[in-house]
Amino acid sequence: MGAGRKPRLGIIGTGAIGGFYGVMLARAGFDVHFLLRSEFSAVVEQGIRVNSTQHGVLSLKPVQAYASAEEMPPCDWLLVGAKATSNVQLAPSIIQAAAPDAKVLVLQNGLDVEDALRAVLPESLHLLGGLCFICVHRAGPGQIEHQALGAVNLGYHSGPASADPALSQTIVEEGAALFREAGLDSQAMSNLHQARWQKLVWNVPYNGLSVLLKASTTPLMGDPASRELIQDLMQEVLQGAAACGHVIPVAYAQQLFKSTEHMPDYWPSMYHDFLHQRPLELAAIYAAPLAAARAAGCELPKIQALYQALSFIDRRHA
Repeated sequence: MGAGRKPRLGIIGTGAIGGFYGVMLARAGFDVHFLLRSEFSAVVEQGIRVNSTQHGVLSLKPVQAYASAEEMPPCDWLLVGAKATSNVQLAPSIIQAAAPDAKVLVLQNGLDVEDALRAVLPESLHLLGGLCFICVHRAGPGQIEHQALGAVNLGYHSGPASADPALSQTIVEEGAALFREAGLDSQAMSNLHQARWQKLVWNVPYNGLSVLLKASTTPLMGDPASRELIQDLMQEVLQGAAACGHVIPVAYAQQLFKSTEHMPDYWPSMYHDFLHQRPLELAAIYAAPLAAARAAGCELPKIQALYQALSFIDRRHA
């Protein structure tokens, strides 16, 4: 990459997450290229529109949109905004769109979501994990509703810098700087695994219960029974994390619980997947942490029960 040239960015999976961050980065002056499947023609015609309570109406038109990765220019950073359920199928597109020594940033929920992707990517590509703290959903083709937040925390997973902590940290800082330039809070995390467990403290209770109880965050926080269940599930995530060597302070969970009370009413992403009969991200958000905790000798009975109920719902959908 030439001195002074901004990195070229590619968005793989332009749904709510890929669309929101892609638009924010493009508005900050980055050269952003969007890979689309079903929404390609709609986005070419109408552009991408973000209705944001924080930033107002953001419109990107024209969009540098592509129906296939073969047509994309080589990108220095690739942001994967698709669901974790499709990672392995996305690998050919990622490889096709990647510049040599590219950084692939997976913006997804769950534990170890990078592992399956790593196995099918060339060793020359850097793989990073990104944790998005955001309330956002797709309202229609190229239409995104952004209710609150937007921070992204990044950590290095694997690749050419694995053996060099200073280099891997430099790459993570470079990634965080992209988001900060777009006006978003972004932190470089020294331990991606710990950061993913921290994100599960919110995702495990709210994603699953929204589907199981067909309730958004405000009613879930307003009923004494669901409040207690949320706190119990959070406590189990802390236990699982600790068993795997990642101590998360109880105060962290309490803070998440309290901040959810003051958040605008929100339907988590898993509910939107349920509503549109898409596969639920159960492997990443439930099966992986349950297996990791069990391997460390720790059972998480309430998370296990929630996972079993959601598995039934997911299979009936399929």
